[in-house]
Amino acid sequence: MQTTGPSAIVTRSWPLVAVLAVTGACASFMFTLVVPIQAQLPELLNAPREATAWVVTITLLTSAVVTPISGRLGDLFGKRKIILALLLALIIGNILAAASTDLTLLLVGRALQGLMAGVIPLGIAVLRDHLPAERVGGAVALISGSFGFGAALGLPISATIAQTLDWHALFWTASVAGLALLILVALIVPKDTEFAAGSFDYIGAAGLSAGLSGVLVAVAQGNVWGWTSPATLLMGSGGIVLLIVWGIFELRLKNPVVDLRVAARPAVLMTNLASVALGFAFFSSQILFPQLLQLPTDTGIGLGQSLISIGLILAPAGLVQVAMAPVAARLNRNVGGRATMVVSVIIIAFAYALALLVSSEIWHILVANALIGAGIGIGYASMPLLIMGAVEPTETGAANGLNSLMRSLGTSSAAAVMGAILAASGAGHSAPTAAGFQLGYTIALGATVLAGALTLCIPRPRPEEAHFVSLPVDVPELNPDASQR
Repeated sequence: MQTTGPSAIVTRSWPLVAVLAVTGACASFMFTLVVPIQAQLPELLNAPREATAWVVTITLLTSAVVTPISGRLGDLFGKRKIILALLLALIIGNILAAASTDLTLLLVGRALQGLMAGVIPLGIAVLRDHLPAERVGGAVALISGSFGFGAALGLPISATIAQTLDWHALFWTASVAGLALLILVALIVPKDTEFAAGSFDYIGAAGLSAGLSGVLVAVAQGNVWGWTSPATLLMGSGGIVLLIVWGIFELRLKNPVVDLRVAARPAVLMTNLASVALGFAFFSSQILFPQLLQLPTDTGIGLGQSLISIGLILAPAGLVQVAMAPVAARLNRNVGGRATMVVSVIIIAFAYALALLVSSEIWHILVANALIGAGIGIGYASMPLLIMGAVEPTETGAANGLNSLMRSLGTSSAAAVMGAILAASGAGHSAPTAAGFQLGYTIALGATVLAGALTLCIPRPRPEEAHFVSLPVDVPELNPDASQR
């Protein structure tokens, strides 16, 4: 398939940015959708707790696998077409989950819901294709922030639905949202006119899926199976071996599903490594803060909050992420993507330092979490621009998909590490101890510092690439009149 010509530039950017931002928020909402009923799933499904844990794990697994693959599919066959396909999978998955009465059907539905994560790198690539250059920076920042916004607001919304209606209503509600987005994307997102050359690498996609599945399952289930159990070691080592073999195979192909030569470019490589560390730092707070808020007050450290209260306390971080979109865009314009990443690292490091010093009141957690939201909103906005500054337009989808995968590896690792720390600190006690939370904050702070060090290793862009890394920005991208100025 050959490039057919330059992509059309839309004259009114705000509808396109708005629908892609809401689509990204819906994708992240799928991760918190079942949190309110997670503890009740063994009783609701008549299944052991170890088995119902897969209701969360399988969505994380399919989302991690789909991001680089959907990016390549979008480059080849059209990003709009693949976004519509992922939305259709979301609708089908929610209908299956809503109709489920046993674990098997629910897992199938949840696996399909996880595919929705692929729309975020695709949406970023669409923005590069169809927006004027001066609009891209702010729009990318908003799309990046929408992921945290959806996850943060999803918890109180899903908790309210679960506590007032039957738990199946969660999935019927998500089905309706998916259908509305399918219609909006079909009407508003322009058709692609520029495609990558070559064919889809089905063998490479299967190898990547199998290798990642092994590693991620080992990470996600390590606390349950035991980190030295045969199952964990077999899945983890088998996945690593498969990924090594897959990498050797991909390097021999002209059109691989993930071009490792592109991934090895210094700017792409260092940005992706920093993304792993920053994803770890971000998701550590998503494990530590909710547990601290939920623990009973008689533990001496818990704050005894209900699930809805926890959602409302943590929700401002999502709003802050979206609010940081124009700030991140201006920073990318004025100081460049690398310096913007450093700013995000400083903010997150300050938040964890604050948590280490004071975390005994609700407002302590609210402030620290909001600061992390601000830092992530800025950092996640700069990553796609750094990636796009180092790749060709026909490589954007796959390259951003790989970057999203790196963030997923960081978040998955954080969930496993923080879960293990809290479990170990609670051994012999009724609940995790203050020392466990302090160790968690310290490790998250270390990951943040590592992200900063890796960011400083990102090479400065060449002059001909600088317009993708430090894009000028007209802040009110969502103002209907902005495109007329």
